[in-house]
Amino acid sequence: MEIKLELKTVVQAEADTVVVVCCSKEKPEDALAGTAAQADTAAGGWIEELFQRKEFTGKALETALLHRPGGLAAKHLLVVGGGPAKQFSPGEMRKAAGAAVRTAKAKGSRDISLAVSGAEATPAMVEAAVEGALLGDFEPDHHKTDPKKNEKAVDRFRVAAGDSLNGLAEAVERGRIIGESQNFSRVLANEPANLLTPSRMAREASQMAAQFGLACEVLDEARMRQLGMGALLGVSQGSTEPPALIVIRYKPEVPAAASSAHLALVGKGVTFDTGGVSIKPSEGMEKMKYDMAGAAAVLGAMRALAQLKPRIPVTAFAPCVENMVSGRAQRPGDIVTSYNGKTIEVLNTDAEGRLILVDALSYAIRQGCTHLVDAATLTGAIAVALAHIHAGLFSNDEALRDRLLAAAKVEGERLWPMPLDDDYKDYLKSAFADIPNISGGRYGGAITAAKFLEEFVDEKPWAHLDIAGTAWLDDAKPFLAKGPTGMGVRTFVRLALDWQN
Repeated sequence: MEIKLELKTVVQAEADTVVVVCCSKEKPEDALAGTAAQADTAAGGWIEELFQRKEFTGKALETALLHRPGGLAAKHLLVVGGGPAKQFSPGEMRKAAGAAVRTAKAKGSRDISLAVSGAEATPAMVEAAVEGALLGDFEPDHHKTDPKKNEKAVDRFRVAAGDSLNGLAEAVERGRIIGESQNFSRVLANEPANLLTPSRMAREASQMAAQFGLACEVLDEARMRQLGMGALLGVSQGSTEPPALIVIRYKPEVPAAASSAHLALVGKGVTFDTGGVSIKPSEGMEKMKYDMAGAAAVLGAMRALAQLKPRIPVTAFAPCVENMVSGRAQRPGDIVTSYNGKTIEVLNTDAEGRLILVDALSYAIRQGCTHLVDAATLTGAIAVALAHIHAGLFSNDEALRDRLLAAAKVEGERLWPMPLDDDYKDYLKSAFADIPNISGGRYGGAITAAKFLEEFVDEKPWAHLDIAGTAWLDDAKPFLAKGPTGMGVRTFVRLALDWQN
């Protein structure tokens, strides 16, 4: 999709569809404001008439479409509800732009212009709008053979900002970079496991790194065995596909003078998860291709950071494996030795993500990283606790936790702080090894999983995002297609860009 900023008003914008966001009225007699008022005047009071007839109320993501609007250069006028004006934020703009693109392209529009003015024409709003447009245009139909499917994609998305362009060109570019990078993650997470193996994941990461000037190293099975990464290798041993530990490094040209921080982004990369010998039920197992969404998120974040250039070094670690059933597969009761030397009793082979993460986290520490953040589709328990609305945030460090919460709030990705009290360690006891990979009971599964990870971070500032409930949409939203969401990419990018010391 071509992204452009143009010096045109809503009246002047030439497109298949021009879009305006119209917030709801606190009182029926309240006048329309901003771009919506300009569009309403040019269209002969059409929007106001919709309000009077209660055919449109300005509720968030509500839409109304006018064909051949008189007084406007565009062929169609699409009004998208923004909800209450006092609550309209960049996050709401991102959703509105996504809904606008999905609505307009379903009606045949390939050239879409979003008109903004006043409070809508800030850099944060415009950046969010561009991101939303790119995310909304994404479809998970890459493998369909319909020759007409590409005709349904949007060719151009333009932001019509009148003559108010102060800082907006940079905002459009940032939005493009982040939106495309989040879609890069979604493409990876959407690939079926027969096509996206650990080796293929490593090739995709290497190509992305080469394209954007990042250093990339891939540790193969022999190197991991030499290093003693027994936890990761125990998971991969049941598959004929070899594992890969992808390491991508970004170093700033001009480091922040006051900071000695080196941020690690660690993502779980199980390209398919059968559960191993502790096999999963067949219902829904096809979605286990997205069990590498954490790895996809950190790779997407690195793609964006390479272009946006934060002032701290950032290294991504993506341990990639298949968790399969075979005569070589890991068994319940096996004991493995992790990279940092601790022994782990494997009570459940379907609790495999934490096993590959601990070796990657330990390796990140040995590589000099001072702050660790991991993302993983780790537990079904987090979806039970938080549904598909929030990702769970666990951290041993208040400052890092608060950084992540602030970054996520700015980027519209919802995190919820979860407890990590020492009392939860009582659930993780083994008579035969240093620690078991699951607790002995059914309670607090997401917390005990995080507590397990904490045992391997050597008291470094660390945070864990359990994205199992938020990395995949079972049903499409007005602003986002069914399938992978790219959860975490924007938060990770903001975290690195806003890091001060």
